[in-house]
Amino acid sequence: MPTIYYVRHGLTAWNVEQRLQGRHDVPLNATGRAQAVKCGEILSELLTRDGCVPEALQYVSSPLSRARETMEIVRATLGLKPTGFPVDARLVEIAFGEWEGLTYSDVTARDKDVIARRDAQKWEFLPPGGESYAQVSVRMRSWYQSVDRDTVVSAHGGTARALIGLLAIIPPEDATHYTVEHGVVYVFSDGTLARYG
Repeated sequence: MPTIYYVRHGLTAWNVEQRLQGRHDVPLNATGRAQAVKCGEILSELLTRDGCVPEALQYVSSPLSRARETMEIVRATLGLKPTGFPVDARLVEIAFGEWEGLTYSDVTARDKDVIARRDAQKWEFLPPGGESYAQVSVRMRSWYQSVDRDTVVSAHGGTARALIGLLAIIPPEDATHYTVEHGVVYVFSDGTLARYG
């Protein structure tokens, strides 16, 4: 399979406030834009190391603006035209349903045991009106099977975790707890995952 250079979008105000964003379209903040520049710089070094030129890769983003702006900054940092890349709805963040906009403290104020129930079976857990990691992995499988060349992706923590579980890099339940950071490039290659940043 082709190599995937995976970038989680840069930081937003809701990330800072530890609010569940899901499908809400929250823009990058100044720190998030700086993280996107950093990812572009890391990618430049990785592509040079791998003997690739930026123009040879495919670029794709989640449709949410925080991911699209991250990709625009990454591409500009690589010396490419910032816009003109495709977006793919299959890369949109996991939906948290009624929890979106809430912090975990807000969620536990509604139901004090819900986080413990979620953490005990996180791959299959459905927030009210939301989706599970298992459901996200179905659309990520469809997306992954469509990749036909080395690709730079700008998407989300939830979709990264679903891809990690889908590819059995670690067991799916463990993948739901995997830390996916801002300002880091994750490289999926030959059944392995490497982190740069």
